[in-house]
Amino acid sequence: MFQKKKREEVVSPSTRPSYAVPQDFCRIFTEDQTALYLLSLLLTADSEKAERCFVAGLEGSIQGNAVFKEWARSWSKRTIIKNAVRMILPAPTSSSPIFPAQGQTSGTRHVSDKNVAKNVLEAHFGGSLASVLRLAALERFVFVMSILEGYSIQECSILLNCTKQEVTTAQARALQQMAFAGINPPTPVPGTEDSRRAHFLEPLHAA
Repeated sequence: MFQKKKREEVVSPSTRPSYAVPQDFCRIFTEDQTALYLLSLLLTADSEKAERCFVAGLEGSIQGNAVFKEWARSWSKRTIIKNAVRMILPAPTSSSPIFPAQGQTSGTRHVSDKNVAKNVLEAHFGGSLASVLRLAALERFVFVMSILEGYSIQECSILLNCTKQEVTTAQARALQQMAFAGINPPTPVPGTEDSRRAHFLEPLHAA
């Protein structure tokens, strides 16, 4: 008993877990503004919704549960993703075409927002990821989360409120459609250091 107390007394305050404070999240959303906005844009496929998702992500990160400081950056992305899920409500589709028919949209403003999103992505990626906007909602989310952000099938299933089979099917369809468009992104291996790194989005805040 006394030995245990003695061991606790010699623990330095500097070795205790350090939690992120609002200033940490403000700094992250400033430094990674481009990358986090593009993540929002890829998920929502809508420029106006992407802006709202970005702002909600900052507010949610600041007002959310306590997070270790070293996890703050990945938590910021997770908050963006959770807000995008609530905003778009992606769900499985039984038989979506490889690409929607031309003009298969819902309103002029929606077409305009899609074009803005496409132009922004083409400006950063030369058109390589603009095809993501043409994926069905669930396939788009699964592609961004599992392929670009390295989330596991299990994590995607929980965040998207889908079965693992639905996520696996959506991932396969997304990869098939992206390959059809000539895009073959690298597939991160879950559990490795690279599995939490967005291969396309991560470097952008430093560009």
